[in-house]
Amino acid sequence: MAAFNLTPSDPSTFMLMGIPGLEAAHLWISICFSTFYIISLLGNFTVLFVVGKEQTLHKPMYLLICMLALADIGTSTSIMPKTLCIIWFNLKGITVGGCLTQMFFIHAVSAMHSAILVTMAFDRYVAICNPLRYATILTNARIANLGLVCLIRAVLFILPMPLILIRQPFCTNRIIPHTYCDHMAVVKITCGDTTVDRMYSLVITFVVTGLDLTLIALSYGLIVRAVVRISSKKVHQKALNTCTAHICVMMTTYTPFLFTSLTYQFGQGISPHVHIILANLYILIPTMLNPIIYGVKTKELRDKVGKYTSRR
Repeated sequence: MAAFNLTPSDPSTFMLMGIPGLEAAHLWISICFSTFYIISLLGNFTVLFVVGKEQTLHKPMYLLICMLALADIGTSTSIMPKTLCIIWFNLKGITVGGCLTQMFFIHAVSAMHSAILVTMAFDRYVAICNPLRYATILTNARIANLGLVCLIRAVLFILPMPLILIRQPFCTNRIIPHTYCDHMAVVKITCGDTTVDRMYSLVITFVVTGLDLTLIALSYGLIVRAVVRISSKKVHQKALNTCTAHICVMMTTYTPFLFTSLTYQFGQGISPHVHIILANLYILIPTMLNPIIYGVKTKELRDKVGKYTSRR
């Protein structure tokens, strides 16, 4: 607790304290975090490598999987190197500009991740409900354009967060009890009126995530309606297998995200170190599981990965 009595000597610097209250367990926590991070990098880079090498995988669905892999790499890499530096080397200082940049990058990539999941749901809808027109509706060029739209949307929605915060006066004691510059963690060390910051964060959480979940639900509603009209059980099974991986990825992404966001907004009775651990796991676990899910559930991708791993 003595660390909380310290103040940064440089007024343009924040202090990231890691996980206050669990300093004795920092080493074991760092081993867990670094293991998840390494598995995430290996899995996502494997997906990118295999899809890049195999011409037969240069299809819209696999391009979307690659976009998801890039988003996963960006999300985990935006927090883990700094987190491990804090725990292993006690490098707790971060400039105000660096902190706000990290905050923007984390939330922008997360918003893009959500938009990619919406595009994947649309891809599954076209594949099941309009299979004969799939190749003409979803071309590789159109998928690239949709990816660009996802990126622009994320930037436009998240950019106001650091721009609002940079105008706020920060308290003299610029200590952030966290492993990275999460938006709400930075808001808590401002000495001005944070109503706009908190409201904007809440609106973004519900509008962006709510809109994305609504579009995904609409896509799956249309898929279910189309499948129910077909009496063949074989078709039902094939449609289910086609969507299983995407459904699993959505569950690993949205469930911890919504839980973490709501506990930050309304869970004042929850211990701070629980908030911090959940915030890290919310980022690490989906990025680690997503390539595994697609590798296991997508036969064509699984076979190609198996071909390269068996060579070695």
